[in-house]
Amino acid sequence: MSFWIFIILGFAGGIVGGMGLGGGTLLVPLLTLVAGVDQHLAQAINLLVFLPTGLVALILHIKNKLVDFRLFFAVAPVALGVAIGSAFLAQAIQSDLLGHLFGGFLILIGIIMLIKAIKDSKQQK
Repeated sequence: MSFWIFIILGFAGGIVGGMGLGGGTLLVPLLTLVAGVDQHLAQAINLLVFLPTGLVALILHIKNKLVDFRLFFAVAPVALGVAIGSAFLAQAIQSDLLGHLFGGFLILIGIIMLIKAIKDSKQQK
């Protein structure tokens, strides 16, 4: 696979992540479907990419006073514990099943967002 394909995929994931939409939502499927990367590796790459992009986003949100630290300290320990447990679970699942679960998750999120958009559109009328 060409090095430039990975540059383009990183660019696409960075744009989506920069808009706050979650770059992994695009990056993981692109890495697996376009670049042929194993699902486990794609998710690991996404997690590594998230660290610097998340840090930049956090700094900008703190600068713009958009972070509620009291809420952060209530949510962060639970999220960290679940993330650690989920990482061990993901390692135990076969790559094909993990890919299907991730795809199903994306479809579910898409359906929820579509329903919300339809409800919001009806409320505006």
